[in-house]
Amino acid sequence: MSISNTVKKILIADDEPDILEIIQYNLQTEGYEVMTAKNGNEAIEQARRFNPDLIILDIMMPGKNGIEVCNLLRMQPAFNDTLIIFLTALSDEGTEVKGLETGADDFITKPVSPKVLVSKVNALFRRFNKEDTGILQIGDLKIDREKYMVNYQGKDIILARKEFELLALLAGKPGKVFLRNEILNQVWGTEVIVGDRTIDVHIRKVRQKLNLDCITTVKGVGYKFDL
Repeated sequence: MSISNTVKKILIADDEPDILEIIQYNLQTEGYEVMTAKNGNEAIEQARRFNPDLIILDIMMPGKNGIEVCNLLRMQPAFNDTLIIFLTALSDEGTEVKGLETGADDFITKPVSPKVLVSKVNALFRRFNKEDTGILQIGDLKIDREKYMVNYQGKDIILARKEFELLALLAGKPGKVFLRNEILNQVWGTEVIVGDRTIDVHIRKVRQKLNLDCITTVKGVGYKFDL
């Protein structure tokens, strides 16, 4: 998905009118085009009609809950790359893991802080804007996708092709948790049979060559890039 500099479209789904109003106001003030939905079924209908760049889903909604909505949308190619943020009053690890497994990009805990929400939304869009160029610059780490070159703190790092592709995939979306199957499919492809151990070995090599623990293991789920 390539997000241009045109006005970004955001869909908010929550069964609490006050929260909908607060979020809508703050995002519109920030310059976003905003549509709302009061339940899960309406969220799916609005998503198909509105084709948003980002969807903010309350997990506990009548009808279909946020996780069910996310799962249904992710099954449709048109929403594979749509950004999704969960709103949740639940803080247990199981809920977060389940949300990540369905493809959520971030979580916001209720009560909602408009400042935090706007900050997370802006950060997600900046993340995708970086992907529009062939170069990823994250702190002192520079990844040139076109030249297959990595530079950290002014020093060129030599990575094998699959090590580079693994790093570029994870670093392209800092903070996003990639499932193991997702990594295998995007780096090695569906026609190549490799095991989970292959990912572990390549991640260890990337960490060693960069001398940087920049890839975090999310137990029972997958991996994410944190610098």
